[in-house]
Amino acid sequence: MDLKGQKVILDSDLAELYGVQTRDINKAVKNNPDKFPVSYIYELNKDELEYLRCKFSTAKFTKTRVKPKVFTEKGLYMLATILKSQAATQTTIAIIETFSKLRQLTKNIKELSVNKDKETQKSLMQKSGGLITEIFDEGLSVFGSETTIELNFAVMKLKHTIKKGKR
Repeated sequence: MDLKGQKVILDSDLAELYGVQTRDINKAVKNNPDKFPVSYIYELNKDELEYLRCKFSTAKFTKTRVKPKVFTEKGLYMLATILKSQAATQTTIAIIETFSKLRQLTKNIKELSVNKDKETQKSLMQKSGGLITEIFDEGLSVFGSETTIELNFAVMKLKHTIKKGKR
């Protein structure tokens, strides 16, 4: 859903996603306020709550003593780092792995801009292509289509085509 110009997810939906209770999310936020700056989490006001009740017409919002919270993408990731569920742990690991690959890709691109040796450049481009494949291919389950990702950096142009066929 959109709120204040950002995509957000409701605390109860996030609890379901991470395999915990909504109260566990509320407790994690309450116990770690410094980890949730204003742009990471919002508490729904009365009008926003009424809007959700009308839009989704579900009992989910009727029996609550605590105002529901919504998390932005950053809040979603921060929450994953402090929750103690298997799904949250796997999310945290995926974030760390992707960040590490992006950092290595950045280093490769910087090295390409200064290194003039053709063999070294070729090796760095192959490694960079492999990193891009790992980042973008992770978990894709698209069938019968082709996607081309083209990244044009000042020192190199990477084109990666993902082809998926029927199983």
